[in-house]
Amino acid sequence: MLDPEVYRRLLTEAEATSAPLHAAIARIGPVAIEPPVYAGVAERLFVEIVNQQLSTKAAFAIWSRIEAAAQAQGGAPRDLFVPGTEAVLRGCGVSANKVRALHAVREAEARGLLGADLGLLPHGARAAVLCGIRGVGPWTADMVGIFHFLDPDIWPAGDVAAVGVLRRLTGRDDTTAVAARFAPYRSILARYLWRARDAAAPAIEAA
Repeated sequence: MLDPEVYRRLLTEAEATSAPLHAAIARIGPVAIEPPVYAGVAERLFVEIVNQQLSTKAAFAIWSRIEAAAQAQGGAPRDLFVPGTEAVLRGCGVSANKVRALHAVREAEARGLLGADLGLLPHGARAAVLCGIRGVGPWTADMVGIFHFLDPDIWPAGDVAAVGVLRRLTGRDDTTAVAARFAPYRSILARYLWRARDAAAPAIEAA
């Protein structure tokens, strides 16, 4: 669960920033910071690459087909992310560009770029390494930092949902400047914004 002192800091900054933002964080309450879902950063990158520019439903369907194809061959999804399996991945719904990106992640892992040392780097340096891999951009590097390395102070400026919710709750367009007030807990702010988006989704769909 989120440290109570961090939660109080977020509430204090939100109160000074925007009443709707403060109300949203207070309504959600302390959030749980879950441990990384994947054992290695390569696995996280595989999923993020497949998910890029897709709805949650579409991404889940494609990943499920990848898992089924891998199981049919007696392996794991990563076993398909090598040259020679392009047709299988394309049959699962993975674009040609994403297939090449998945290969690039496997190659980066083989070169030792995705080892434990990556977690010791500050986010900027880590993002530079990740963005040097084909198909990995700043948004993906931010998601890896927030959800895999649990870095507490990343503002995902390229995330449409986090930026959009912060704009709506504060009436400010310069979300980078607004988020700066929440340093060193900008990742935690983003988590609250995603929760606020999810909580509002049923009402939006009903409308």
